[in-house]
Amino acid sequence: MSRAEVSVAGHFGEWLQGRLGPQGPVALVTVRCPALHVRVPGPDPLPFDERQLDAFACQLGIPVCAPGAARNFPLGGGAGGSTATLVALARAAGFAGGAARLAEACLVVEGASDPLMFPRPDTLLWASREGRVLGRFAPPPACAILGGFWGAPIPTDPDDSNFDDISDLAADWGEATETADLARCAALASASADRCRDRRDGADGPADPTPDLARDLGALGWLRAHTGSARGLVFSPGTLPRTGASVLAEAGLQGVINFGTGGT
Repeated sequence: MSRAEVSVAGHFGEWLQGRLGPQGPVALVTVRCPALHVRVPGPDPLPFDERQLDAFACQLGIPVCAPGAARNFPLGGGAGGSTATLVALARAAGFAGGAARLAEACLVVEGASDPLMFPRPDTLLWASREGRVLGRFAPPPACAILGGFWGAPIPTDPDDSNFDDISDLAADWGEATETADLARCAALASASADRCRDRRDGADGPADPTPDLARDLGALGWLRAHTGSARGLVFSPGTLPRTGASVLAEAGLQGVINFGTGGT
């Protein structure tokens, strides 16, 4: 039974995601998003069955609790709904252990997790299929994200390794964040998103409008959930276009939001 009400922030796609080397691990740098969250307890059913919840509780040595949750974003959107739910369940049940142990327990249930159990997940190069930290960076520079969800939800398949090699982007990311170069960070995010689109998105159906929206609205770049439907445009703080939200909605993005991220 839940001991307390707990809210855990989700994320909004990734700055970068891909393999570190042609046969290397799938790695990512997440986009921290305080505007999206999961709250426990809540009225919505959990995205896990009883067996999964029992395994999770056993892994952490906490009471089995399944009170339901409330989230303000869709599952399968690339916003960390399942990981945030597990982290909230653990903390509501009194788990006070380290983030690495919690990540291991999330991996047992999900097979691939986001680093939302860490205080600054956007400073980590995260091996999502292995639940471990591969490297640490300075935080991304402060920026504003305008985005929404494009197309149907896409749940993450933990066995999916169909990603481009982003070793070059990850190496450049370290320098870009160390020097707080937002334009360069946005360009690297765009490159990762472009590679993902070219490799993973089918030719059938309407084209993703996000790159064109970024150009038309004067964004520094664009980013996406590499296995979900979240799409975002990157702006310097205080420069969001006044009509931006309506333009995204007219282009077909759902659940349009804006939020600040990055910075210290």
